[in-house]
Amino acid sequence: MFGLDYIKIPPSHYVIQYSGGKPVRSGAGLAFFYFKPSTSLVVIPVGSADVPFIFNEISGDFQALTIQGQLTFRIKEPQKLAQLLNYTVSGGPGKYVSDDPQKLYQRLINLLQVQVRAEIQRLPLREALYASEQVASSVFGKFAGSESLTTLGIELLALSIQAIKPTPEMARALEAEAREELLRRADQAIYDRRNSAVEQERRIKENELSTEIAVEEKKRQIRETKVDADLAVETREQQVRQSKLNGAITLENERKNLVTARAENACAEADSQAYASAASLKVFQGLAPEVIQMLSLQSADPRRMVSLAFKELAQNAAKIGNLNVSPELLQMLLQETQAPRGE
Repeated sequence: MFGLDYIKIPPSHYVIQYSGGKPVRSGAGLAFFYFKPSTSLVVIPVGSADVPFIFNEISGDFQALTIQGQLTFRIKEPQKLAQLLNYTVSGGPGKYVSDDPQKLYQRLINLLQVQVRAEIQRLPLREALYASEQVASSVFGKFAGSESLTTLGIELLALSIQAIKPTPEMARALEAEAREELLRRADQAIYDRRNSAVEQERRIKENELSTEIAVEEKKRQIRETKVDADLAVETREQQVRQSKLNGAITLENERKNLVTARAENACAEADSQAYASAASLKVFQGLAPEVIQMLSLQSADPRRMVSLAFKELAQNAAKIGNLNVSPELLQMLLQETQAPRGE
């Protein structure tokens, strides 16, 4: 009515009211009446905004890459942006009279792509595929302080690169190469495991041999100890035997001395007896044998005398013609001879 209108701006938007070509009111979250025929309203969103992007680039080794991510920013100085882009609305927030607000996103993506391209072209394909965080950090540091954003009055809040992908053909080639590498590593792991098993088996054998050597060494020490003990016992026994032998030798020497003394005594006694006998027989040296025999028969028994008589007869058998011996004489001799046996 009468050309008046009412507008209410949310807190996340900044409004500038122009009247007669000059700003008369500005601020965030304002609500006011205005005269529509002579007023222009510029509404700029000052909250954070997310701009997804995806573009193709070439790596340092001339391989095609697809880079996908998201840029987060906010309009820090809406007055500067209002002078560069048309954010005029008609009737309320979001009803822009031009497509400049949409161009801002494309302009930011173009500026970002320049920065990302500079980083990607410095990296070969393999490094670029794993450099998402590195590229995002480097680009954010350079892009946030660039003169282009300062001129637009925009503050960069965050930059994330979600994926850096090669072409499908290159991805399959890398996948095949990676598969072969994994298979090679698996084979190497199997080889290493088998080699480790062989090494462990060798160590076990060495430990067993070392244990056997140690056991044999202990057995040898035990045997040597036993031999030393047996040698010591044998030495002691030999010493005992030697002592016994020395004692026996001493005893035998003493016995020898005793026997020698006894023999000497016996010889001396025999000599004395021989001397005595020789002295007693010296009286009979001048007598005839018949006299001596007759003297010996004086004290002899009758049988001896008869036997001597027979001996005389035998010696003179050539001179005797006949010899008669009565049975009574023989019987008497036999009885006298047998009588002592019966007794």
